[in-house]
Amino acid sequence: MSVCCVGCFVGLGCLRWGWKRCTHTGADDSASWPPATADEFEPVPHLCRLTLAVYEEDLHHPQFPPLGGYRLNPDFVVKRVTYEQTLGHAPPYLIYLDHNRREIVMAIRGLNLKKESDYEMLWDNRLGKHMFDGGYVHHGLLKSAVWLLNQESEELQRLWVENGSCYKMVFVGHSLGAGVATLLTVLVVNHRDMLGGIARELVKCYAIAPTRCLSLNLALKYADVIYSIVLQDDFLPRTSTPLEDIFESIFCPLLAPSCGEKVKDYDFSLKPGLHAFDSLPCLLLMVCMKDTFVSEEKKLSDPRRLYAPGRMYHIVERKFCRCGRYPPEVRTAIPVDGRFEHIILSCNATSDHAIIWIEREAQKALELLKEKSCEHVTTPPKVQKFDRLQSIEKEHKDALQRAVSLKIPHAVRIMTTDDEEKEPLTKTSQELPDDLCEEDIKNRVNWNDLVEKLLRPPISGK
Repeated sequence: MSVCCVGCFVGLGCLRWGWKRCTHTGADDSASWPPATADEFEPVPHLCRLTLAVYEEDLHHPQFPPLGGYRLNPDFVVKRVTYEQTLGHAPPYLIYLDHNRREIVMAIRGLNLKKESDYEMLWDNRLGKHMFDGGYVHHGLLKSAVWLLNQESEELQRLWVENGSCYKMVFVGHSLGAGVATLLTVLVVNHRDMLGGIARELVKCYAIAPTRCLSLNLALKYADVIYSIVLQDDFLPRTSTPLEDIFESIFCPLLAPSCGEKVKDYDFSLKPGLHAFDSLPCLLLMVCMKDTFVSEEKKLSDPRRLYAPGRMYHIVERKFCRCGRYPPEVRTAIPVDGRFEHIILSCNATSDHAIIWIEREAQKALELLKEKSCEHVTTPPKVQKFDRLQSIEKEHKDALQRAVSLKIPHAVRIMTTDDEEKEPLTKTSQELPDDLCEEDIKNRVNWNDLVEKLLRPPISGK
């Protein structure tokens, strides 16, 4: 009798878990977030168009028609770099000088399924392999960002100096390029002298459908300069499993004799009857099972776990048990816990990752936001721009303080006015706690040391 009760209890528990997982939608991840304003979301469609231009072969005759009047001016393109020029060190990119918006934009394209160098960049990230700025980062993407900054720092500095210090430096990327743009922004913020001493508030990054590339403390620390844009059920910002393991799991279990065999070393013609993506459903189920049964406390306490960077803008256009799309809305927050932790079991999980769909839905959402904000001329707006700016700054401080209260490893502590009066601005190593001092000395390397470590040529014979 007791065995039957236990069996029924376990069965009900599994049914409840299955129901929660199957009914969980992308809209649930941001259900408690406040809506974004038109002013803060306004650059997104335009930057999506600039990123989409990197995919185009002819900028004068684009394959994808522009939306909302965001037409790229080919005369403003300062430089365009292809795979042949990057030699696999970075994805293709372009530098765009936008005089209308007073912005210097570097746009980086996403993953190319035909380029082995892109896969190698994603695979170069064993857990805890590289620590930077007091947190963990994706090693392959950081290496690519270092190469990019070395290549283009002089050009970016020249453009910024020649056009005046009021111009913003904007880095934008999609998918793989979003991760590179994120880490490039982190490098620029920490080494602003390489771009002529540009102020931190003039550096911005828009990561479109980003890969998880920063540990949680860094994702929160740079939320004032890095913004992530996620469309509904997009799988990549929710994929916490190392990307190397994901691609090996997709291709290897059914195709290779052993799971540890590399894709590039295996002859796919040996088993022509099996398709490479036949194991994808099993992989998604495995990821869902793993993330569901890992407690939130354990996730937050893992310093090597990577997250989508910065402030999140979630475009929501579908709800549970509702057919089709509905007018999109944009929700924004700097989440600490529950930061896109679960893969969504949705047929749109991959299509929501496409840059063309993100641009279209972002444009629709922006038009709706503008309609809501349009009021009679004599009526003052409900939310003043200055008040919104103050609320954004307060959200950032609150997120950092919550990270400290949750005991997240290496979380940044906000200094209050009383703390600043009690402690001097400059401190010697003897005045700091032992663990903090050793960590700063070890991880806060200068630019030359970082370049030498990441770009050192491999030793022959090893």
